Amino acid sequence: MPHSSLLTTKVYLLLGSNEGNRLEWFDKAMDLLRAGGCVVVAQSAVYETAAWGKEDQPDFLNMALCVATTLLPLQLLALTQSIEHQLGRQRTVKWGQRTLDIDILLYGNEVVDTPALQVPHPQLPNRRFALVPLADVAANLVHPTLHTTISGLLAVCPDALAVRKYEF
Repeated sequence: MPHSSLLTTKVYLLLGSNEGNRLEWFDKAMDLLRAGGCVVVAQSAVYETAAWGKEDQPDFLNMALCVATTLLPLQLLALTQSIEHQLGRQRTVKWGQRTLDIDILLYGNEVVDTPALQVPHPQLPNRRFALVPLADVAANLVHPTLHTTISGLLAVCPDALAVRKYEF
């Protein structure tokens, strides 16, 4: 049996889009993640939510992915930011309209706290639009610092924003 010195980590990502052909951005992002060394293990349903933080913009589609990768956290961040850029993301307005946003929600059980990246995503427990799709693929996964399952976090999430399954 071949032995690999590279350990594969299960990582949970959230894709979001509220500009252009939102579903096409998701498909292209998954293709680029695969090309960058990620294996898509599971994907949630697609959900639609009103914009959060800056509300005077179109509704978002969101989808969670579980990917397996040998990339280290900052390498994965570089890949996700490169994909956002390739697909036309402009970072001009905080929480503004975007073709594609890729958030690293969880990186295995690791805690990463650098100026560039914080994992687990610090706002995950407060965002229904992230927890609902994440619960599709990892309801029983235990958050590494809060020691509560994703479904448990969803049950007590303070965010009241409606998250509806998107009908294609």
